[in-house]
This record gives sequence, structure tokens and C-alpha cells, in this order.
Amino acid sequence: MSDNRLHFETLQVHAGQEMPDAVTGARAVPIYQTAAYVFDSSQDACDRFALRSPGNIYGRLTNPTQEALEKRIAALEGGTAALAVASGAAAVGYALENVLGPGDHIVAADNLYGGSYNYIVHNLAARGVDYTIVNINDTRALEKAIRPNTKVVYGETFGNPNSDVTDIDTIAATAHARGCLLIIDNTFATPYLMRPLEHGADIVVHSATKFIGGHGTTLGGLIVDDGHFDYKACGDKFATLTQPDPNYHGAIFADEAPEAPFVTRIRTVVLRDEGACISPFNAFMLLQGLETLSLRVERHVANALKVVGFLSSHPKVRSVSHPALPSHPDHALYNRLYPDGAASIFTLEIDGGRQAAWRFIDSLRIFSLLANVADAKSLVIHPASTTHSQMNDEELAAAHITQSTIRLSIGIENADDLIADLGQALDKI
Repeated sequence: MSDNRLHFETLQVHAGQEMPDAVTGARAVPIYQTAAYVFDSSQDACDRFALRSPGNIYGRLTNPTQEALEKRIAALEGGTAALAVASGAAAVGYALENVLGPGDHIVAADNLYGGSYNYIVHNLAARGVDYTIVNINDTRALEKAIRPNTKVVYGETFGNPNSDVTDIDTIAATAHARGCLLIIDNTFATPYLMRPLEHGADIVVHSATKFIGGHGTTLGGLIVDDGHFDYKACGDKFATLTQPDPNYHGAIFADEAPEAPFVTRIRTVVLRDEGACISPFNAFMLLQGLETLSLRVERHVANALKVVGFLSSHPKVRSVSHPALPSHPDHALYNRLYPDGAASIFTLEIDGGRQAAWRFIDSLRIFSLLANVADAKSLVIHPASTTHSQMNDEELAAAHITQSTIRLSIGIENADDLIADLGQALDKI
């Protein structure tokens, strides 16, 4: 079965396991619940450890259930290879750690998920990695922010929590002109609505806990390699990929795995040493989620547009930040990149500050107050006091988050019920 002839909806069901399990005939991907694997011989063991021969070594590195998930997401994103890890945070951290070290510099978007922002400005900074936070859609600001030691430009498909639209094509052109790698977190759009690699991104990361899992049951992260970035053309800039790596027998990953050097090094060095591997059961659960991704996302988006229409005309709602609205600054970009709609995670503002926002949230009956998004169920949270609470007032303002900001994640329930719930909660403020 040739992947390039198949539509997304077919790939999400079949990629990674085109034929039934060779051993059992099982149609569903089996859960290979094992920690280690028997080698055929001492020579075979030696060859696998030296990357001369394919095959499983240890559960921290590879697993057949995990492999099926990796092949499926690579096919859906249009990448050459993928790596599944224990969480979205691990995916982000490992992707950045793979190429950034003391003395390096990263340019990151000013509308990131609070955890990613914190990781860059505190965790990475403590390791000697400098950073600049900027509106990466502003080409002049981005060009000004890039330095000779900048290795990575990092952004998200949609900003969190306000659903700003990222102009990946323009950002990629700017980053590549300066020899920088573009890493895009595609969690909010999913590969069904956006494939950043097709727009110039080099690496894609996901919190698979969100839309891919779809039901708030399973932690997981994914890293997808485009395989086309010319690391060697940048001299010694990406030494972890172009120079002999003492962590792995002096391997030069750009030579050893030319089609996927980025994820190969993470698997064989970073994941090996730091260990945030995905469990076979969680890989299985994410595979189940992927099979219905397009169906759920279509419903998420349709419901969100109905809810946005209601909220944007409600007298107690000061503003709604959703790019489908003509008043949104990214409206034209949204229409160009997302003709079928997107952004089921967005924010609204009401008068009355934190207390009014909390009163509204606590009055909701269908929406669940919790720190997640993209569940089949509709969710709500107050970012300034939770997901982005590690940011100071100045940082919150730069991210366009106020004490009145409320983030909604629209689920797959009946939209009329969601609108009624929002309406009764607004009546109480």
C-alpha cells in the first residue's frame, strides 16, 4: 500500500500497520508489553547497538506498538520519521535539547503555552542557552532577533491561549535564510488541518495527550523529522548532528541516518540517557485516537464556530479572540491557511477581572474546569491563575493574557447544549 496515494482519513486508520500482525493475524495493533528483546546472536546484538542493523534493543528505545504509532504520525505529517515519547513536555524538551547547548540562542514566539515558555526562559536559560521572545509573525522583529549563534526558531501553529495564527511559510523563509532550524508545535491544529512541514517547518512536535488521544486519558508526545534540513551546510552550527558524537561511539548522525538525523539522535542519545519513553499501552491508546482524528476535529471546529458566533454577539462578552472573526488581526491569514476552519481552543474576555471570570467558570455545568485542551468534552480554565501563572504581569501582558481572559476548549457535544450552558453562566455575572 503506497502512502502517497491515500487520503488522510485512510492513513489515520492504516499507516504503520498496513497488514495484520504477522505473528497472530490481529487486525488491531497489538500491545507488545515487553521491556527487552532477544538478539539472534552476539554479532546481531553488536550490530544493533552500532546502528548497523535494524531491530529492537530495549523498551526505552523502541517497541513494535510504539513503532506503529511513529510510522502513522510520520505519514500523517508528511515526515520521514517520528519518535514517540512519554509526554508533550518531553517532546518539546528533547527537541530543543537535541541541538541547543551552552552559548546557543533560541528565538521563540511570544504566544506559547505557558509550560513551553517557562522551559525556554528558565530551564534552558539555566543551562546557558540564551533566548529572545518575539512576535515571530513580525518579519522585521524576527530578523532583528536572530543572532549568529541562533540555532532554532520555535513557535506553535496557533498561539496559546488566544488562537493567534502563525505564518509558517514566511517564518520558515526568514529562519532558513539565517541558517536556523524551524520547530513548530502542531498540537492545536493537528496534521488534519495543518502540516507545518509542507509550509517550511523542519521539525514538528505534538502533545499527543490533546487531539491525537482525544479523550483526556493518555499522556504522550511526538517529534516528527522532515529529513530535508541541510545541517552540514551550516558548518559547525549543529555539531550534535554533524560532528562525531562521543555519546554514541563517535557516530555522525547526519551520515548514519541522513533521512532522519534529528529524531535518530534523540532516540539513541537523549531518550536513551534521560528515559522519558512512552509505554506500549499508551502508544496503543494514541493509535486508537488517531483512527478517529479527522471525525472528531471536524466536530470540534463546527461546534467552535457556532459557540464563537454566540459569544461574539453577547452583551456581557467584551471580546472573543478567534481568527474566524473578521475583526481578528489574523483573519485573512486564517482564511488562507485554514479554508475548512480550525481553532476550537480560543479565549473570551468579560468585564470584572479575575473574580468575574472565576464566577463565570464556576457557574458552568457542562464545561469541565481542568488543565487540558482538545478533549472530546468541553473544557474551560483561567490561564492567568493556572496554565500561565508562572508568568509575571509584564510577561502576561506581552502574551495578551489578562485577569479577564478565559480559555475555552470546545468539545464534540451538541453545540446548542454548550451555548445554553455558556448563556446561563453569563447570566450569573
